[in-house]
Amino acid sequence: MLKKKVLCFGELLLRISPAPSEDADKHPMLLYMGGAEANAATALAGWNVPTKYCTVLPDNFMSHHVIDYLEYKGIYTSSILLAGKRIGVYYLERGADLKGSMAYDREHSSFSELKRGMIDWDKVLRDVEWFNFTAISPALNANVADVCLEALEAASKKGITISVDLNYRSRLWQYGKQPVDVMPQLVEHCDVVMGNIWSANSLLGTYIDEHIHDKKSKDAYLQHALATSKEIMQRFPKCKTVANTFRFDSEGNHLLYYTSLFTGNQQYNSPEFTCEGVVDRSGSGDCFMAGLIYGLYNQHEPQEVLDYATAAAFGKLQEHGDSTGQDVLTVKKMGK
Repeated sequence: MLKKKVLCFGELLLRISPAPSEDADKHPMLLYMGGAEANAATALAGWNVPTKYCTVLPDNFMSHHVIDYLEYKGIYTSSILLAGKRIGVYYLERGADLKGSMAYDREHSSFSELKRGMIDWDKVLRDVEWFNFTAISPALNANVADVCLEALEAASKKGITISVDLNYRSRLWQYGKQPVDVMPQLVEHCDVVMGNIWSANSLLGTYIDEHIHDKKSKDAYLQHALATSKEIMQRFPKCKTVANTFRFDSEGNHLLYYTSLFTGNQQYNSPEFTCEGVVDRSGSGDCFMAGLIYGLYNQHEPQEVLDYATAAAFGKLQEHGDSTGQDVLTVKKMGK
């Protein structure tokens, strides 16, 4: 019997970054395929989870190359809508953090012009048991936020598990709505919420200790994650699992990474991961989200779910581009 699929919904982006200095004379810029939901779909397909991707692309040769690439990665593409005139683009300094040198060029992209009624959700969700989206989509404009709600209402009626990645992008949310005016009605439909204590505060209005950094204590951060998780579950009763990630950079390019998972009224914490130097920060959070879905979809124990997702996200930091190429064995070795 064929397993039902995970559906990832969101905008596919092309990323342009400067090439490494040794290649710059021949190829000054490199092109990657990105977008948070596409990154998660790529990881899941690579881990043998049947995965479908839903987005909107213009009907041109570039889009068909993109679709061919997605299919090569093992992603089902039948739910991609061909409409509009352009693929969204973003520019990122190589290896830079998302808070660093980055610029979007996604106005009037095909996905951003999506409106309620354009996607046949009954058809798209027919073979789906898990629906994944991020807070990036409703940040684009009111119409796309409304489409997200339309999708969530349809998925909820079918009893589909719903997950959200609370990515907060301050460069977005420019259409007159505050995140806290939009995101809560979407999260009401979610079974799994992933983010961190700061993004939950920005997007959902949860409590944040503004002096948490002064405590310089891992235990303080994890206790805050516990409080945030409980607050989310109290406000959104459908939610049964909340994950929080912590990534800290210090002098000398030293990185510290750990995470927590709250489910079944118990908090689970990951081991610490550290490294000196990062190849590419893009897509690490998307990889963590995919790792969560991978473990929960396969009904693994909570600690196993968290450890796998954390190892996958940390491993992604040492890969070029936006999506991971790690297989299951590589991730499990990273976690040991």
